[in-house]
Amino acid sequence: MRVLGVDPGLTRCGVGVVDGVAGRPLRMLGVGVVRTPAEADVADRLVLIERGLEQWLDEYRPECVAVERVFSQHNVRTVMGTAQASAVAMLCAARRGLPVALHTPSEVKAAVTGSGRADKAQVGAMVTRLLRLDAPPKPADAADALALAICHIWRAPATNRLQQAVAAHRRTAPPREAAVRTLKGSA
Repeated sequence: MRVLGVDPGLTRCGVGVVDGVAGRPLRMLGVGVVRTPAEADVADRLVLIERGLEQWLDEYRPECVAVERVFSQHNVRTVMGTAQASAVAMLCAARRGLPVALHTPSEVKAAVTGSGRADKAQVGAMVTRLLRLDAPPKPADAADALALAICHIWRAPATNRLQQAVAAHRRTAPPREAAVRTLKGSA
């Protein structure tokens, strides 16, 4: 599976492409950052992010895009910019018919380091080790994007099995209304 990880941000949007399957060595295909000038209008910055992500999608042809789920922060301006960049990444993937997976920072940290409270240095060190790199990717946004891709590769098989089990259950289970009527009628 080839995954484009996106660590969204308006000033620095981390991107990283990892290829592999769970249980086998992973391979980094590319890593970088899409940058926008802080003094530019937000709409123009979003266009620059879209163009940058489209270039990554064209060059690496991922099968899936993993984006960091925006979480509540105290700084509303920061969370808004992150959410807007996240939406651009999801839009670029959806336009191409690619599945989008959202992972929280804690999920990514836990998947890569074993602890959902790991700091950026620990994430960078584990990404370096897992991908057999000579040094941690810089800046941290780039390492975080690779961590997102790794997290998705490792979690996707279990997530897919769960989704298939739920879908199978829905096909065989009686409709909810009938089940509720049955319970009420038997009382």
